[in-house]
Amino acid sequence: MRHNSPFFSPVVMSVPQLSRWYPAPSSISPRARGWLQNRGSLTELIQQRCNEFRVRQMFQSLSRACGDELAVMNLRRNELALVREVYLYCGNTPVVFAHSVVARKDLRGAWRGLSGLGNRSLGTVLFTNPIIKRTPLRFKKLNPAHPLFRRACQNLETKPSGLWARRSRFSLRGQSILVTEVFLPPILELAL
Repeated sequence: MRHNSPFFSPVVMSVPQLSRWYPAPSSISPRARGWLQNRGSLTELIQQRCNEFRVRQMFQSLSRACGDELAVMNLRRNELALVREVYLYCGNTPVVFAHSVVARKDLRGAWRGLSGLGNRSLGTVLFTNPIIKRTPLRFKKLNPAHPLFRRACQNLETKPSGLWARRSRFSLRGQSILVTEVFLPPILELAL
């Protein structure tokens, strides 16, 4: 099934634009904009629209962050961080690919419990603690050149030409976790 909506349309980017994330998405349908710009818990939003919600952890390990995450997380190029990647499912359909990065040094501090989440939602942790602060959302249309696009699409039968993503940092006691959510085509099938 091919999705031709503005949410998943092709995008042509020059190399310098690969690292840019923007304060607002452009050229996007109102329905897609509603999903992208909602500042509440994405997990909760999906759960409200889906009878069978689940999280499936795909990867979690000390690894290198993506190039466009290094400055945001104050990481050196070869510095290891905890990288966690999951799919959020509605029934048997993945609707979001979520990628989070925590500096290794912060695993002994504010974020020490994250390594044991498994198939539980990170959003549940982030949105139930009132002292966790969130930065404004940043947006990017990912294309096949971006590593998160490739990882988000690895288990999809049909690969779209582009996917919208959003990211923000959550801070607790001066330590941050960067969360990127990549919206997969079936998300638009859930009423908003």
